[in-house]
Amino acid sequence: MILYIAEKPSLGRAIAAVLPKPQHKDNGFIRLANGDVVSWCVGHLLEQAEPEDYHPEYKRWQIAQLPIIPDKWQLKVRKSAASQLSILTKLIKQADQLVHAGDPDREGQLLVDEVLAYCGVSGHKLAATQRLLISDLNPPAVKRALAQLQSNKDFVPLSTSALARSRADWLYGLNMTRAYTLQGQKAGYQGVLSVGRVQTPLLGLVVRRDQDIADFVTKPFYQVLAEVETSDKQRFSAMWQPSEACASWQDEDGRVLLKALAEKVQQKITGQPALVSNVEQKERKQPAPLPYNLSALQIDAAKRYGMTAQQVLDNCQQLYERHKLITYPRSDSRYLPRGQLSRAAAVTGAIAANDSQLSAAVQQADMARVSKAWNDSKVEAHHAIVPTEKRQAFTGLTQAEKQLYYLIARQYLAQFYPAYCYSETLVELTIAGGLFRAKANTELSVGWKQLYRSASNQEASQKSQPDNDLILQSLPQLHKGQQLHCYGAQLLEKHTQPPQPFTDATLLAAMTGISRYVSDPAIKAVLRETDGLGTEATRAGIIELLFKRGFLQRQGKQIRATDTGKALIHALPPQASLPDMTARWEAELSRICQRETSYQAFMQPLQTELGLLISQAATVTPAGLPQGKTRRWGRKKSTRPAAGKTTNLRRGRQSVTKA
Repeated sequence: MILYIAEKPSLGRAIAAVLPKPQHKDNGFIRLANGDVVSWCVGHLLEQAEPEDYHPEYKRWQIAQLPIIPDKWQLKVRKSAASQLSILTKLIKQADQLVHAGDPDREGQLLVDEVLAYCGVSGHKLAATQRLLISDLNPPAVKRALAQLQSNKDFVPLSTSALARSRADWLYGLNMTRAYTLQGQKAGYQGVLSVGRVQTPLLGLVVRRDQDIADFVTKPFYQVLAEVETSDKQRFSAMWQPSEACASWQDEDGRVLLKALAEKVQQKITGQPALVSNVEQKERKQPAPLPYNLSALQIDAAKRYGMTAQQVLDNCQQLYERHKLITYPRSDSRYLPRGQLSRAAAVTGAIAANDSQLSAAVQQADMARVSKAWNDSKVEAHHAIVPTEKRQAFTGLTQAEKQLYYLIARQYLAQFYPAYCYSETLVELTIAGGLFRAKANTELSVGWKQLYRSASNQEASQKSQPDNDLILQSLPQLHKGQQLHCYGAQLLEKHTQPPQPFTDATLLAAMTGISRYVSDPAIKAVLRETDGLGTEATRAGIIELLFKRGFLQRQGKQIRATDTGKALIHALPPQASLPDMTARWEAELSRICQRETSYQAFMQPLQTELGLLISQAATVTPAGLPQGKTRRWGRKKSTRPAAGKTTNLRRGRQSVTKA
């Protein structure tokens, strides 16, 4: 008997749907006509044991106990999953051949592997276990995946990496949370001060942004706009580019802060000849944006529809599991395997049938076009999120599901449209010894951008320009050495603006582009190469956790830190509230995946560092915490345990270790 073990029931049913019939559906599994069986987990069937499972004394929170580091790690059965684990245990013993069908990512690999280990699978049966990678639940895709089984042994490093991350997060989150919660009690705070490897640097990002806004003092700066005309009276404007001699009167961004200097330039150039010192004209091509990964989709959905990251993820799961209209949504890739090109006509046909808004766009698509998205070398466990071949009436979809399908389908269709083409002209003028510059972008061919230009959808198509750039719609025909006339000049007074508070879209963008917020070149390079802060699958949950724990709050569309969040960040050492540690971890976890380092080489230094952090925590009393405050964790309301008393914070603690 072959036993297929899926990560969740929806995947199990999709696998069974393409295997021999008739089939018998039983409690927790499906028996196929040939005697093989498809069963499933329901997410994680096992979880890290609680500290009190290692020793009863750990149920009482005491600083002297920390850090808690198990000698031998234990897993325990989740109460809600005990029945399904019992079913799987029996089936695993009966099976002659096992097929691991967890989700195609690090967590999905560990999830089934830990069940196999817990059930004592070893020897030949473990060595012969195969891996089934499915990112699209539609029958044709599942059939293709079943024809491409791999040895599960090839994925041991991936599983080891996930195990190391899981245990490291448990150690760090649990110990740091207990340490700072106990110190918070000394300040009169009755809630839990949770600390996590990812959630806390994210909170630190918001706290520091809020502080930058509060500390910001606006200041005026000045620009000079030369008004120029040609001999045949064609007019345009050019912006002054301050020289190095002006550096003493400029800020770090090159803005002139001395009004008198700008006034002098204004007076000096008025009525003077203007020499065209340089003309550059280039034709530019902008290819279509790549198909979505989850973070890119969450950012666009937040901008256009005001959806939170969690709402996007939840609705995408419905589109994937229930409706089977999109491929695996938790993907971190924006590329597609070239083998899927043969299905493009079927996919675009489904788009036309499913979404009337895009039916005309499908007709104009050039199916022979191959964009840069089709790149096998950049596709690993999953590919980008794209529509499937399934055709379904939209009456069964919610408004949010329709909106997300539209975004995903439109981004896919863009791959079959030509590049957006425009002419970029740069003109430099010399006026009274000063340099002035004007730019013009002239559209030549709209290309894929026609998909993004409906009346209800005016997405920004150009990046914001620096303050010293002037972008015009057009310029006269000019040539180097041409003499013009500066008939006037404008003095522009502007004011520096504070940083903008985070929103759902910009906070997600900050997580994916976290390297912009670090200064160390080595750390910056690691974060560029990895997924950033958190992963595609965890970012939405991490943001929501910070709200649930009372560390973040919403003010309209803005996301701000609460007093509790600020107090925690100010109490923590810098390494706990910056993304640097995450970068170091991810670099080492990646090396485990590549077989370049070991589990122990990762865990041992971490345990040493954790001891130092706990010692440091014992010397800090957080300031500015709300007094008498309680926090709601999960379904229960729990207060921070007083000395000598115990409390059950299981739900909260588990969340801490995951973030």
